[in-house]
Amino acid sequence: MTTSDLDLATAAAAGDAAAFSSLLERHYDSLFRLAFRLTGSKAEAEDLTQDVCLALPTKLKNFSGQAKVSTWLYRVMVNAAHDRRRKQSRSAKLAKGWGDWEKNRASANAETAAQIDWLHQAMTILSPDLRDTLALVLDDVTHKDAADILGVSEGTVSWRISKAKRTLREAHAKEDRI
Repeated sequence: MTTSDLDLATAAAAGDAAAFSSLLERHYDSLFRLAFRLTGSKAEAEDLTQDVCLALPTKLKNFSGQAKVSTWLYRVMVNAAHDRRRKQSRSAKLAKGWGDWEKNRASANAETAAQIDWLHQAMTILSPDLRDTLALVLDDVTHKDAADILGVSEGTVSWRISKAKRTLREAHAKEDRI
């Protein structure tokens, strides 16, 4: 004599592993087919079916027996699919926002990197005195400290920075015209 789904569900809810195994054996294929129709993907259906099966021992404790076990299992699967779609939708929205932010950040970093590369390349046209002075100031050394390091006055450091800026600005303008 075959044990009914209701008896298996009741026993499984009470912790009977053999009853749970029999119940799964009886309904796994139909749950998977439903999951496949709900997701349209074999891999997603496998994941969803596995998730539902893992949650069933806990969910069976809430099974009231008012519906057929197969109907109740389908409901559990449909709810799980809806939950997964909502979660994926939220994740996609968050990822889109993150993706936009990341693209903007990468673009800004690329632009900054390009500017730094240009500056390093352009500094080669400066005289050694101007290049040394500018390199120190770009490294956040104060004009006073740069003057001490270079053995010149603070005014000379300021003049060299001004001269370096003017030279680089002219080189940049010349590139823009080309």
